[in-house]
Amino acid sequence: MKIKKGFELKKVCGENIIIAHGVENIDFTKVITLNESAAFLWEKVIDNDFTEDSLVHFLLDEYEVDQTQAADDVKQLVSSWKESGLVE
Repeated sequence: MKIKKGFELKKVCGENIIIAHGVENIDFTKVITLNESAAFLWEKVIDNDFTEDSLVHFLLDEYEVDQTQAADDVKQLVSSWKESGLVE
């Protein structure tokens, strides 16, 4: 997987917001926000291919979380990124 070109993470009023660039990426019906750990993962993979397993390892290295919880969280995160059209 890879994050699609045209999306950028910005900090706006203390919130991590995904900003779309280019007409093909703009959807004014929703705002995509990321919590701290999701923003951390976004920054780790923004210009790189990644797998769910690699995201789990990033979480395990950065946060005090068990592998099962990290895997569940990553599965939900990737699902939401796919649903929002952020990854290819």
